Amino acid sequence: MCLLNSGRNVPQCKDSIGGLKNAYFINFLEDAFTVENAEATAINAGVAEVFKYGLRNDGNNLSESIVSDKNTGTTTNTQTLTLALAKLDKDTALQVDLMSKGRPIIIVQDRNDNYKIVGLSEGCDLTGSSIDSGGARSDFSGFNLTLTAMESSVAPFLDSATITALEALVSATNIAA
Repeated sequence: MCLLNSGRNVPQCKDSIGGLKNAYFINFLEDAFTVENAEATAINAGVAEVFKYGLRNDGNNLSESIVSDKNTGTTTNTQTLTLALAKLDKDTALQVDLMSKGRPIIIVQDRNDNYKIVGLSEGCDLTGSSIDSGGARSDFSGFNLTLTAMESSVAPFLDSATITALEALVSATNIAA
């Protein structure tokens, strides 16, 4: 059954901030995480390497749009991840090209240190991108990416043990942009 089982109080503190700190890319793997009650509690042993992208600027966002249709009896959640990777370089251009051809699972860490999985069941598609040089000296120069996934449920959070396991799998191979 799909019956509510909890209410929600008004938050007591105004200590939540927007934006993302990091994005972790995993090459797609079926059943990459064990998920129970909207929380990932384990990483599949087949996940051998995770690629971490640091996000320092504004413009990095995860938005989830849940739509239920009474006529079809379905619920879908469109997960849209927008990333702004500052500074142009050939190595990042290559990785963006690989993203466009693959379907990575992406874990995002927000500025409140919540970790969420985007594209858990089928991965993410690079549905929009621009590689911008900027026109004025103070304009953004870098990669603007939009990755989209369609899921049946909200993006699950990672529990603390799974966060620790994720961090242990982060590759030492990094682009020095």
